[in-house]
Amino acid sequence: MSGNARPAWARLLMPTQSMRVLPILAPVTFAGLAVLVAAGSTLASGSTSAMELVGVAALIVGATLAEAFPVPIELEGLAAGGVSLAAVFIVGAAVVYGWAPAVLVAFVSLALIQMTQRRGIDRLLYNGAVYAIGGAVAGVSAHAVDATTSVPTLMLDVLLGSVAFYATNVALIAAIVARAANERFSALVRRSVVSTAIPFSIMASVSLMLTILWLQSPFLSAALVGPLVAVALYQRSVHDALKAMRLALTDPLTGLGNHRHFHERLQRDLDDAQTEGTPLSLCLVDVDNFKKINDRHGHPVGDHVLAQVASRLRQGGEAFRLGGDEFALLLPGRSEREALVVTELVLDRIVAMENDHGEAITASAGIACYPEHGVERSELVRVADSALYWSKEQGKGRARVYRPDVVEFGELRRLAQERDRRARFLAAAGLARAVDARDAYTGEHSAEVGELAARIAAQLELDTEQVELLRLAGSLHDVGKLAIPEEILRKPGPLNEAERVVLERHPQIGYRMLDSLGVEPVATWVLHHHERWDGAGYPNRLEGGDIPLGARILFVADAYDAMTTERVYRDGLSHDQAMRELERCAGTQFDPTVVAAFKAELGIAETERPKTAIAV
Repeated sequence: MSGNARPAWARLLMPTQSMRVLPILAPVTFAGLAVLVAAGSTLASGSTSAMELVGVAALIVGATLAEAFPVPIELEGLAAGGVSLAAVFIVGAAVVYGWAPAVLVAFVSLALIQMTQRRGIDRLLYNGAVYAIGGAVAGVSAHAVDATTSVPTLMLDVLLGSVAFYATNVALIAAIVARAANERFSALVRRSVVSTAIPFSIMASVSLMLTILWLQSPFLSAALVGPLVAVALYQRSVHDALKAMRLALTDPLTGLGNHRHFHERLQRDLDDAQTEGTPLSLCLVDVDNFKKINDRHGHPVGDHVLAQVASRLRQGGEAFRLGGDEFALLLPGRSEREALVVTELVLDRIVAMENDHGEAITASAGIACYPEHGVERSELVRVADSALYWSKEQGKGRARVYRPDVVEFGELRRLAQERDRRARFLAAAGLARAVDARDAYTGEHSAEVGELAARIAAQLELDTEQVELLRLAGSLHDVGKLAIPEEILRKPGPLNEAERVVLERHPQIGYRMLDSLGVEPVATWVLHHHERWDGAGYPNRLEGGDIPLGARILFVADAYDAMTTERVYRDGLSHDQAMRELERCAGTQFDPTVVAAFKAELGIAETERPKTAIAV
């Protein structure tokens, strides 16, 4: 963009969006053509001398060469093409010869280049119209003061002409880009100015040099070749640095912003929302049953699905890939109701995707809006994540708007009021899926631990009720991780000491959550399921028989499943390797009786069962 940017709207415009931009495209194009016709009539009237026409032709050549080699730029969140140095020659023509020659230099230089690039007629006419209108406004503005050739007057003429051309170009290009990309016009203009103010300032100074030299002798303007090349080289170096920064903030598979970029942009948008008193909606989107797609069709197909989902998300707002199959949409200025409409459209587009593997793709979404419902800025992500979880629980492929009385702890309080004790247990079991959705396991860890714990209990000949309680406790053993920061749970490698301290709080958190439900002894088992036989565990350093039997059973089941699960940073152990490790640690870490029962239950029929964790 800027004074003057190779427009980005052409790359954003899709066939389905043609009608969307028509209210801007049509009037701007007609106005630009009208200005061009008026300029042509003025030049053909005979009031322009042959030498002036030669000078205009020379400026057209200079502007065309500058337009042919634009300097690339990047606007944050939007590729904007490049800034050409044609503005130097257009403003120079406006100051030296007037508005009509400036219009001719602007339109012809752009049209020649876009015709050689085989641009569509609609794009050529719109871009040319923007340049023509900019040239006319620059010419009128440059001659708004007394027509003298003193240096102060020339400086003012060039400044007025440059600002007029720059402002016209930015406004008209931003208008159609905002319309095509569904972005806020004011935000896009602000980002455009920030990204292009420096090259514009440099071009304005070069335009002043061109004007002064041209008035002395047009041949002296050849001395500007060096400064123009220096400007181009400078801006290219700036672009290269910005490009490297952008790559560090981009997910390579989908081209969306990555986890780091999301949090940086979220804080900035929250600051803007707080300052301006406007809402900020966050939508978290998760592809349903994505692991099955990878398992059935392979990771290349899964990658293709993620790329398709990303392209649909881009049409809804500024999108990010947070990891695995989880995405985020930031919707500044959108209320909860507006965000729900946008999200439902995104989900519909995902369902409508055509997939080579023949299976329908659906996604679930959770929405939260700051500051609606009293949502604090620090809780926005957690609230949206909770809404996403309940969306998947109540039926995948749905968008869920956050309400304070139906999620997380509010739901726990409701469950605690259930009179039927068994109903409370069964309802509480649903919480386990929220843990698996956030943790870096395969998505089945809690259920697997519950199954293993029930088998150990049966081998120890516990009664049926105890077996079922251990199955439930296994599915809930990590429920406290709902309160652990996302970056710790999803860290693709070993934790440092500070992170480990935070993680080791999850048994106590889980106990407090379950205790309110009255689901004993499950809550107590969860509290102590990391206590070691030798007393070196946590949180209370119990040892031996002081540790509840249910907690000892959970510890063995959890350890076995963790060892045999593949992680991003290590391969899973085989069944035999995991059993040898359990036996080696029996009597120190684990209850020897529980380990023996586990070995007897699994027996030699258990085969290796590597599981792959989704890399997030």
